[in-house]
Amino acid sequence: MASTVLPGTFVPAQHVNLKLGPGLVQKNGANEAGPSVIATRAGLLNHSSNGSKWWVESNSRRYVPAPQESVIGVVVQKVGDGFRVDIGGAHSASLDGLAFEGATKRNKPNLKIGSLVYARVSLAHKDMEPELECFDAQTRKAEGFGEVKNGFLVRCSLKMCRE
Repeated sequence: MASTVLPGTFVPAQHVNLKLGPGLVQKNGANEAGPSVIATRAGLLNHSSNGSKWWVESNSRRYVPAPQESVIGVVVQKVGDGFRVDIGGAHSASLDGLAFEGATKRNKPNLKIGSLVYARVSLAHKDMEPELECFDAQTRKAEGFGEVKNGFLVRCSLKMCRE
């Protein structure tokens, strides 16, 4: 059951492999109970069935990237050995040319402007542009990440994307 939270509300999220999504931040508190989780935006507090993933669902118009989220973006610019990718956030994300499975300095992907890319957010902070990578961090394999061929992009609300 989802509950309503406001910014500053303490969230009872405790798990060995705790992953926090948008709207939540973990603070190292002064109490002896350990780190605490605090809501940073108003909305509905949701969690996965086993309690390892927690996030706040709110009515926002712009996507706020969070680490470990899978996204689809459009390549808008080629910069040096990397790319700028529009993922619908406030800033364009950066995708390094070596952030693909099997990529080397001599063997980089040849993405064109307008190409669709399925990637994972590896670094996200509200004051910096997010960084993307096109491989699974644990296995170092593509696992479906990379350029999307024979497909197209449909824009929809954030709530529909998360369901």
